[in-house]
Amino acid sequence: MVECHVNTLRPGDPFRDWLVEEVVGQRVRDKQCCVKVFKNGRSSHTVCRYHFKGEHLSVMAKFFAEPTGRLKKYNACKAMRNEFKKLELAASIINVARPLAVNEDYNCALVTEHVPGKSLGWHFKHEKNLYERLTGMSHMLRKLHDNTRSSYDKENEFKNYHDVLDHLELDHKTRETFNHLLGEWWYSGLLDRKHGCMIHRDVHPSNYIFYKGKPYALDFESSWFHANPIRDLGILSAELKNYFEQNKGGGWKAEPYIGNFLWEYSRDEKDFSRVTRALPFYMSVGLLRSARLHQENYRDYLIREAMACLEAVR
Repeated sequence: MVECHVNTLRPGDPFRDWLVEEVVGQRVRDKQCCVKVFKNGRSSHTVCRYHFKGEHLSVMAKFFAEPTGRLKKYNACKAMRNEFKKLELAASIINVARPLAVNEDYNCALVTEHVPGKSLGWHFKHEKNLYERLTGMSHMLRKLHDNTRSSYDKENEFKNYHDVLDHLELDHKTRETFNHLLGEWWYSGLLDRKHGCMIHRDVHPSNYIFYKGKPYALDFESSWFHANPIRDLGILSAELKNYFEQNKGGGWKAEPYIGNFLWEYSRDEKDFSRVTRALPFYMSVGLLRSARLHQENYRDYLIREAMACLEAVR
């Protein structure tokens, strides 16, 4: 993550004292230590790392009352408490940045452990042990999905797709083509399933850190329940394709990594077949999410690729 030093907190600062006295407690030996503040440059809210000088300890804080993304009006304290509960649940199943505390008095702050290490995005860039890292990702996601079984809300999958299309403000002809293809997917049965589950949903490469070879998931604010697990796989596959298209000479170069990732997630050949039949729908969602962040030619490319994914239903 890109971060920069923005402040140093000293004894007497209320937030610093709350962290030292109530959040980290016995983990800090010097109760008078200074706390250096590093701001994260990419987030939907203000996110900072607090490093306790001389203690080899840091924590992360997300301030829900300080949104930096599109969504500005919402119940910040409710969102803070919801993510805390989601992190607690996920932490009982997989490796996450464990939640430590919440406090409405400090701009609805959620404090979690800081996980050091290299992000999945770093591994995309360097292709160092990328097959191994994606295998770890697949096993972690499978564990999360299998241990949070619930009912399945198919309608919400399509509602969200239409919401993504609404943000893009496509011309009438293009939007109608998407609408028609979505209708074919609805009636195809390819997304039908007996059970839903909890998904991470924001499977961005910056939201996964590898520490001592193990993957840790960050940021469960946008996670869903009653969801199709293939969504997580499709979003990550789209992120791989998009990154390789922009930085590695072509999205097709990501295909071996995507194939290995899906195979490692699947129980057997029959399961792999089910996964790969549903995958294009969710890759399409992922490509359209990326299109919202780009302009002109590359935006148009992502929209075309998303439409081509949907055409796989035929």
